[in-house]
Amino acid sequence: MNRKRIYLAGGCYWGTQHFLKQIPGIEETKVGFANGDVENPTYEQVCQHTTGFAETVEVVYDVDKVSLNTILRLYFKTIDPTSVNKQGEDEGDQYRTGIYYVEQEDEPIIREAIAILQQKYNKPIAIEVLPLRNYYPAHEAHQDYLDKNPQGYCHVDPSLFALAKKGIKALED
Repeated sequence: MNRKRIYLAGGCYWGTQHFLKQIPGIEETKVGFANGDVENPTYEQVCQHTTGFAETVEVVYDVDKVSLNTILRLYFKTIDPTSVNKQGEDEGDQYRTGIYYVEQEDEPIIREAIAILQQKYNKPIAIEVLPLRNYYPAHEAHQDYLDKNPQGYCHVDPSLFALAKKGIKALED
């Protein structure tokens, strides 16, 4: 198995994680906080808008089963890529969208995917693309939240969860 990691911020991490883990080839997901300014932040600290962190999903995927480009194209379906610090009803800097890479070779793939996405919008794309500086997993109660709380809030349209299960076939339809 050829595994890689990418970190995706798409608003509230509960729905983003639930969506991403449905995609065939994604082996593991974990919610947490990326690219902030303090060590081991709590959820409460991040919500105070003083830490610089984004709610982010760590994604471990098998490159032999799913490409980074496919993951990104599916992820784009769950966000308003032109919105700044807001997805659904959630507002604040921790809800910004971002793609944080650990391997430099992923940056051109990400930039190309965003350039293609930009062609569909008149407003500028607001997804930040940066190398991952740091990442801290969220408390266990936040992991797989929508599995534990099926009626929990989620900004991601529930119909997209079934779409994610189709993987690349969903992009071909």
